[in-house]
Amino acid sequence: MSAAVADASLSFETALRDVAAEIDRQFDHLLAIPTDPRSRLYEAMRYAAIGGGKRLRPLLAFATAGLFGVDRACTARAATAIECIHVYSLIHDDLPAMDDDDLRRGKPTVHRAFDEATAILAGDCLHALAFEILADPATHADPFVRAELVADLARAAGPGGMAGGQMMDLAAEQSSFDLATVTRLQALKTGALIACSVEAGAILGRVPPEGRTGLRGYARDIGLAFQIADDILDVEGDEAAVGKQLRKDEAAGKETFLTLLGLDRAREQARLLVDQSIDHLRHFGPEADLLRDIARYTLERDR
Repeated sequence: MSAAVADASLSFETALRDVAAEIDRQFDHLLAIPTDPRSRLYEAMRYAAIGGGKRLRPLLAFATAGLFGVDRACTARAATAIECIHVYSLIHDDLPAMDDDDLRRGKPTVHRAFDEATAILAGDCLHALAFEILADPATHADPFVRAELVADLARAAGPGGMAGGQMMDLAAEQSSFDLATVTRLQALKTGALIACSVEAGAILGRVPPEGRTGLRGYARDIGLAFQIADDILDVEGDEAAVGKQLRKDEAAGKETFLTLLGLDRAREQARLLVDQSIDHLRHFGPEADLLRDIARYTLERDR
């Protein structure tokens, strides 16, 4: 490994740790446990939100906002709101009515550690908290910026985004999807919130929509590369490192990028997408190096 590559890797790992610690601080502050019968609900929210996870989405928000000199305190709030939506989706996806998982981030899922009713409410409350955070003037002084953040996150989380993708994923157990449909499924289920994270940084930086084309292309491509890498991890990964049960899609008979492309073609497609995503940043200089490192990380991660 060259000195330049080693320095870039170290810089990325430092950024990842710093952002993870910041998101944990935000949740610790926002989810102080009350001394009343709601305490178990707050405990479940903290259990799901604090510690563990890649914090990739907050890191993307920080990396993009950093291009435009956005105040880190404002970025931290927007990034936490996006992570609220991500964590809520994991809680609900793990429920028996959905994916019926017992392990998440290396520990029992929320409905196993608490109970199903508490898990549902914890997810509901994290969903609500996301928009409460974004609507607060502390996130940004400009109400139009706050409104755009709210609208974009709502689109990414709803039927035209993550929830719609999850519905397609449930239907995949009863249907045989082609490559275009699987790509659409993953662009919604995984890619929409990744794209929202990049978009949030640009919105905070007051970049007009027509100025976000390159960033949107970057986000689209790393979202798909991330999912292909996830599919590869599902067959090659170590459950202890990944922190959840693997090979469930294969057992359920679902079509994935791997089943449709094969391992070698899928791996090559992920590499092409990462290269393409980095090319979308060609108009930026070294200030976009963290975004470039994140793109490469999608292929190198082990969890």
